Amino acid sequence: MDGLETRLAGPADLGALVEIYNEAVAAEATADLEPWTVEARRDWLDQHPADRHPVVVATLDAQVVGWASFSPYRPGRAALRHTAEISYFVRASHHRRGIGSALLRDCLTRCGGLRLHTLFAILLDDNRPSIRLLERFGFERWGALPRVASFGGREVGHLYYGRRVD
Repeated sequence: MDGLETRLAGPADLGALVEIYNEAVAAEATADLEPWTVEARRDWLDQHPADRHPVVVATLDAQVVGWASFSPYRPGRAALRHTAEISYFVRASHHRRGIGSALLRDCLTRCGGLRLHTLFAILLDDNRPSIRLLERFGFERWGALPRVASFGGREVGHLYYGRRVD
């Protein structure tokens, strides 16, 4: 897509990150039930250093339209230091425009420099678009937790998709 760029996120992007994530909360596309606030997420962004577990944004015409983050898996357990969870969210008005693909492509190219060998994603089992996206990028279904998330009367499972990146 013309004009689409990816880059590391900075503090000035936090408002857009929160807006985009809150769209997913409202759509019941993530397991959070309450929206994020900018203030509550400042520490979260600080805990994602660029040299180890960065947050990446996708911009279109200088507007943040999506983001992805690397998060440590089981922090403090040194044997797992080369494994990270990847999460990504795209502004609802920009779904199906290649932004998720651009974010995953960017993140996969960063893995060597971040000393990561394994990535996994956790998603709700009814999120078919994310399942297709992850599979296109070589992720495979590694596990499932049935009916662990409850949205009022709707129960959905968590799927674990993973990929070796070394």
